[in-house]
Amino acid sequence: MSSTDLIIVVGRQFGSGGRRIGKALAEAFGLEYYDKEVLSEAARQFGYSPDIFARYDERRPSPLRSLFSNAFGVADSYENSMSSEGIYERQSRVIRKLAEKSGCVFVGRSADYILRDHPRLVSVFLHAPIDKRAEAIVARGDAPSIEKGMDMARRLDSNRENFYNYFAGDGWGRADNYHLSLDSALLGYEGTLDVIRNFIRNRFGDVEKF
Repeated sequence: MSSTDLIIVVGRQFGSGGRRIGKALAEAFGLEYYDKEVLSEAARQFGYSPDIFARYDERRPSPLRSLFSNAFGVADSYENSMSSEGIYERQSRVIRKLAEKSGCVFVGRSADYILRDHPRLVSVFLHAPIDKRAEAIVARGDAPSIEKGMDMARRLDSNRENFYNYFAGDGWGRADNYHLSLDSALLGYEGTLDVIRNFIRNRFGDVEKF
C-alpha cells in the first residue's frame, strides 16, 4: 500500500530545519509539500492577492483590533473577511481540502490542529538551542551575525507561538501536543530525518519503504 493518505505536519522553532526536513519527508514518502504555498493557494482560490495572505502569515490578530472589533463590531463585511480570523478560516479550508485530495506534508500554519482528527496524521515539532539555530540562520544568509540571528529567532518564535496558541490553544512547542518532539541540532539533519521516517514506518506498517 502507498502512503497517499498519510499526513505529516512539521511544527518548528525558527532555524531548526523544519522546511528542509519537511521537504525531505515529502520526497521520502511521495507526498505533496506545502508551507507558504498554502497561503498562495488559498489566496488564488478565494480571489485575494497572495500579498494579503502573506501579511497575516503565522501572526495572531492585533489585540487592539480585536478589542475594538469585539466592543463595536465590524461593519464592513469585506474588512471582517480580511481580518486574521477570516484569513485563518479560509486557510484552514484549503488545508483540509489539500489533505482530502492526497497525502501531504504541511510545515506550520497550525495544520496539526486543523487536521487533528485525521486518522493518518503524524505531528512533529522540531526545536534546537538558540545558538545552534542562530548559526544555521546566519549560514543560510538570513542574518548577518549570531546576535542578529538570535534576535530573529526569538521574534519569529514569538509570532508563531502567539499565532498557534490564539487559534489552536496553548500547545505550541509543548511535547505532549505532538507525536514527536525532537532536538534537530542534537541529532543532526540525517539523524532527525531517520527518527521521523522510522517512527512513521513503525506506526503505519503499510506505507512504502523509503
